[in-house]
Amino acid sequence: MGETRLPRHMFLWSMAIIYMFAFASLYVQIPGLYGNEGVLPVRLVEPRVDGSRPVLEQIHAHPSLLWLGPWLGLDLDAQQAMELLCLAGALLALGAALVEPLRDSLVFFCLWALYLSLCQVGQDFLRFQWDSLLLEAGFLTVLVAPLNLLRWRSAFRQHDAVTFWLVRWLLFRLSFGSGVAKLASHCPSWWGLTAVKHMFEAQGIPLPWSWFIQQLPDWYLKLGTVGLLVTEIAVPPLYFAPIRHLRLAAFYIQAVYQVKLMFVGNYGFLPFLSLALTFSLLDDDHISYWLGHGKKKSAKTWHQTIMSLVLLAVFAAIIYGTKVLFTLEIDWEAKSITSKTAFTQQQFGNWLKLVTGPTIWVGVLSLTWEVVAAMLGCVCVRGCLWKLWGLVQWAVIASAAVAVFAISVVPYSSMEQVYSSKILPEVRQAYSLVERYRLVSAYSLDSRMTGVDGRSEVVLEGSMDKNTWTEIEFMYKPGNVGVAPPVVAPHQPRLDWLMSQAAQGLAEQSPWFTSLVHCLLQGDKDVVRLIQTDSAQYPFSQAPPVYLRASLYRYWFTQTTQDGSGPNEWWRRDYSEEFYPAVQLGGPTLEAMLNQHGLKEKFPIQPSPDSPLAQALKQVRGHVQTLPGHLLLWSLLATVATIWLFKTLLSGVLRGRKAKPTLAEPKAKKAKDQPAAKNASASSLKAERENSEESRRDADKSTKKRK
Repeated sequence: MGETRLPRHMFLWSMAIIYMFAFASLYVQIPGLYGNEGVLPVRLVEPRVDGSRPVLEQIHAHPSLLWLGPWLGLDLDAQQAMELLCLAGALLALGAALVEPLRDSLVFFCLWALYLSLCQVGQDFLRFQWDSLLLEAGFLTVLVAPLNLLRWRSAFRQHDAVTFWLVRWLLFRLSFGSGVAKLASHCPSWWGLTAVKHMFEAQGIPLPWSWFIQQLPDWYLKLGTVGLLVTEIAVPPLYFAPIRHLRLAAFYIQAVYQVKLMFVGNYGFLPFLSLALTFSLLDDDHISYWLGHGKKKSAKTWHQTIMSLVLLAVFAAIIYGTKVLFTLEIDWEAKSITSKTAFTQQQFGNWLKLVTGPTIWVGVLSLTWEVVAAMLGCVCVRGCLWKLWGLVQWAVIASAAVAVFAISVVPYSSMEQVYSSKILPEVRQAYSLVERYRLVSAYSLDSRMTGVDGRSEVVLEGSMDKNTWTEIEFMYKPGNVGVAPPVVAPHQPRLDWLMSQAAQGLAEQSPWFTSLVHCLLQGDKDVVRLIQTDSAQYPFSQAPPVYLRASLYRYWFTQTTQDGSGPNEWWRRDYSEEFYPAVQLGGPTLEAMLNQHGLKEKFPIQPSPDSPLAQALKQVRGHVQTLPGHLLLWSLLATVATIWLFKTLLSGVLRGRKAKPTLAEPKAKKAKDQPAAKNASASSLKAERENSEESRRDADKSTKKRK
């Protein structure tokens, strides 16, 4: 693989932007989710310093920087400590996005440690797969980024290809693991190729144009399911292809797929993070070609011709295999393409047993190639000291890469029990030691498709007299059938997402829901802002409800009418069953549920500190508490774009000034050159007169000859 300096820069910049999204999105939700009177107060699970054990030992047992608050003498409560970590992470990520020297290994280590600290106390609201993906990608970013701040950057970095290869391996595990999990789950929607048909209305928070995509013909949506499975199962092995054009083709396929995810659903920062991982498939030559700095096209050599033929052969095989395995046929009369799965679940299981081991060995061979190539690059450097320094760097980075790859095999092999049982005990032990740091994880995005019989939604209702019930509308999740789905990405409303997931089971399986009901009955304003930042949109803004209940509804997108016009409402819904009984504050039912889930206060709420740092945090919170999360993130993104545009224009102006020749010369030089200039002008005038006289004579002679 060629040089990867430019792709690494793109990856590091993207990771800084994604960290900024993640920290800022979480910051606006902390008071309602983790405040002293929030849904899951962090003070109930906050790590506390135990004087009987060293601090480092306590951090190793429960890795979180919240341990260091009391140890450093910071007079902050648990909520303010989380806010401080979020603000520090958002500002540090913003700086890394704007200033290249801050895209440093130490800076990214701080960002990773900050987000890990938040995830350790985040409980149910920070246990999404994309949180684990961000932590793993963030740790790899620490290895990929240079050490600029300590000025340890040497003239050569032969090991860069090794660390960047780990990003490619993560992309493979994410794509291939998610694709295999869809079929390994035996979900009828994936096997019947109807998953995409239900995906647009069943996703966590749909988009407005999801309604229009849902109206497409069934055969087209089934074909989309086939394309998704091929993209996630057949294409990822090309990431390790020795032929550059195959890797570039795989990049474009995955990039288009991730961009499509951005426009078909509110998946938070997940598509942005997945797109950043695809940069590991690029090289400097291809990005230079994008920028117009590539090499001029020359006549194709026999080697390039062979590579082109191999590329065509590989994709012809993929297309033919897709046609056979999914029985693709063109129905000319109906003007459609029919498709159905042509293999059984047992055949797929046998195939999975057959390929799991070889994919691991392909990773071993590919990593070995990168490690050996990096070592040879260090040996070929001039100077004994530079060789020694390069080999030391290579040894450290190669050891770290091999260790990360080894422990990543443990969650990857979990998709096939035969190979999972063959993992060496030493590797499993190493994985168990670092599991709490979430360095590696298993990924199975959308392995089972829900919402086949309609999207399940929990609808909260409040009442003052238990006779008249008023529905409580959320800002983002479906509720009112006449309200269009919102656009919120890259913001992730975590309460709305968990509400959609809670609808797939029983209320007892979501203990946090009882705490949510308790907070709303108390009228906690921070929790209410999670539902509606505009108090006018909340029906109980003047006084909290006396009673609360929750019902389960089935939602479907409405259909177009026969004349092709759209309906007046976006959704239609039917009542399904009771989800949560009617309860009141202090009632026996609610008290029993609070005790059952351990949500009763374990110790009294301490008064908020009044230190200068605490006051500063309160002022910052006061400025953003009424601003919806998606608007805050869009404002940050617009700020970054504006600053980048200003920097680009300013650098262009400065370059133009440097290239422009000076108009004024020194006075001494002018005075010195004035006589010469006068003599030159006089001589030029004299020469012009002589030339004019000669031209007149020639003209007279020519006229005489004519006569």
